[in-house]
Amino acid sequence: MSPRLLARLIPAALALFLCCRGIASPVIVYNDGGKRIDIGKYVAVFEDVKDSMSFREVMEHGAFHPSAGQVLNLGLSGSAFWIRFTIDNRADRQLLLELSQPTIDYAALYILQPGKEPAVAEEGEFRAFSKRKYKHQNYIFDLGVPPQGTRTYLLKIRSSEQIILPLSIGARQAIFESLLTKDVILGLFFGVIMIMFFYNLFIYFSVRDSSYIFYVVYIFLLALGQASLHGFSFRFLWPDSPWMAQHDTFIFPSLTSIAGLLFAKVFLHTRKYVPRLERILYVLIGSFLLSIVLALFGSYQLSFAILQNSTLLLCLYLILLAIVVFRKGYRSAQYFLFAWSVLLLGATILVLRDYGVFPPNNFTNNSLLFGSAIEVLLLSFALSDKINTLRREREEAQGQALLAYAENERIIKEQNLILETKVQERTLELQAANEELNGTLVELKEAQTQLVEQEKMASLGQLTAGIAHEINNPINFVTSNVAPLERDIQLLQEAFVKIEELTMSDLSPEEKQQQIEAIKEDIEYDYLKTEIEYLLKGISEGSNRTAEIVKGLRVFSRLDEDDLKRINIHEGIDSTLIIINSLLNSHIKVTCDYADLPPVECYPGKLNQVFLNILTNAIHAINARWQQQEGGMIHIQTVQEGEDVVIRLGDNGGGMDETTASHIFEPFFTTKDVGEGTGLGLSIVYNIIRKHNGTISVQSAPGAGATFIIRIPVKQQTT
Repeated sequence: MSPRLLARLIPAALALFLCCRGIASPVIVYNDGGKRIDIGKYVAVFEDVKDSMSFREVMEHGAFHPSAGQVLNLGLSGSAFWIRFTIDNRADRQLLLELSQPTIDYAALYILQPGKEPAVAEEGEFRAFSKRKYKHQNYIFDLGVPPQGTRTYLLKIRSSEQIILPLSIGARQAIFESLLTKDVILGLFFGVIMIMFFYNLFIYFSVRDSSYIFYVVYIFLLALGQASLHGFSFRFLWPDSPWMAQHDTFIFPSLTSIAGLLFAKVFLHTRKYVPRLERILYVLIGSFLLSIVLALFGSYQLSFAILQNSTLLLCLYLILLAIVVFRKGYRSAQYFLFAWSVLLLGATILVLRDYGVFPPNNFTNNSLLFGSAIEVLLLSFALSDKINTLRREREEAQGQALLAYAENERIIKEQNLILETKVQERTLELQAANEELNGTLVELKEAQTQLVEQEKMASLGQLTAGIAHEINNPINFVTSNVAPLERDIQLLQEAFVKIEELTMSDLSPEEKQQQIEAIKEDIEYDYLKTEIEYLLKGISEGSNRTAEIVKGLRVFSRLDEDDLKRINIHEGIDSTLIIINSLLNSHIKVTCDYADLPPVECYPGKLNQVFLNILTNAIHAINARWQQQEGGMIHIQTVQEGEDVVIRLGDNGGGMDETTASHIFEPFFTTKDVGEGTGLGLSIVYNIIRKHNGTISVQSAPGAGATFIIRIPVKQQTT
């Protein structure tokens, strides 16, 4: 017998031997080209514990056992599994085999052909997705069985995760329609997840509740985890990275579980309601991190076992947390409980399908997806209910406060009636004293109102006096130059008339030139021209100074002071200095050390009033110490510290002791003599700075001057 004939007969003899053994599986008859059929219960399985047997050794020594159910559940094992089945194709179409577990590490289909070496097709996560013949996350093999023909197949499977393997065959159209249905269901799931992701992200930016950001991260990682488990990530995200395909099913489900635990911690307020049970949460987080580390170091089976068991414990733990927190009165925990119960129910249905309790169909096959989608929706409802609960509690607190206020008002009215009765029982002298006291209180309120108005009028008067003084100087300068300028122009006009008459005369040009020169000498033309230029320059300087003062006044007055505006704060300080320039005279030196500040959001007019009041007080303090002599100094400094702007206004006046400094911002407190001040200036300053969400303080010592430190935020926080 020739070697070529022997090579042809050996595979045929092995196939015949395998078909004749007692463990042969039933023949799968396919006679309807429009359907896709599941073949899990028609196959036989052999476990190669050490994954060391070759194809021929499996055919010679493999002890195959019939499948126990519609879906093969081969468990978590380091073994290689050989699956044997025979197909009788009675339809007039080519058939395909679909493996509906996209996370299998290695799958090889051996097609037994009489007289030939078996044809082998290999797939799995060990090779790039782009090299697949059929671009789908499920594994698709050409069976190659001819119409009206019969063939036997061996399928080798190896995976580092639990192998739950639905097997189905069908014509190309039937298989592709099934794949399209699965993709549509997965697409709807990811669509729901993305809608909830962006919806809750938008709500987070609206309410700024930390629960939402944890929930958004959880949704994002849940989408990645499901995409990894269903092969979408390998198909669409990293098709040329087998390493990521082998590790993403460990990494992203673990991260999803960690995010779910952290969300539960924040949402359920575990530290408040269940501080002891919260410790288990950190243990579970550690187990998921351990699963990731083991997977990265190649211990896939141990990693998957930890991930699987930790996930089961996580579901039970979160349900327990929700029950305990709900029983302690936290109403929103009921949605959390329903959400995780639905997810656990979906996982249970999927497991029962794997064990044959439920038939495989679109609902049972995707029960975990449906459970995840419903869980996401219910958790979103839980967050909304939490916000509503907080709003309701706030309204109830306000209602209770109103009731308490009404009760207090009632008690006060009753007490007033009692007091009125007692007062009526008192003597006429007490009634007169009471009337006198009421009159005194009215007078005090009127006096207080007048003092506030007096302070405003004093500031207005000071502003008016400063502006009048500042504008008066350049205006006087312009006015004093107008009369000489008119006189010089009149001389020029008279000279032009004489020159015009001379031009029309019959004199010779030489005589005309001589007389013109005489006219110029008579009016002192060169001096007149120089004087006119000097006078015009003086008028220009006076008008420019007046324009500068008006500009400073416009910046200082700020008609938009009731609105928040972003302004250059240095312009406000400079305009204030222009207004009080008449008070500075020449004996007070002002130095400004400005930093490069961004525009500051503030009420410009009110902030300018702060600068005016503080600088006016500084001038009075300097005058009191230096008595209009040289040596007085005011130093203004601005810096930016983080999100705040700091303004320091310092002087070298007489200063104040610690007791005085502690009372200067109180209403009606003043160190000036009677009639010189109301004591409201710095109180007004304090309230303006508080309105800007800022602070003001003073550093001073007797004889060392005083420095006021103002700190306001660059951007006001509005609610």
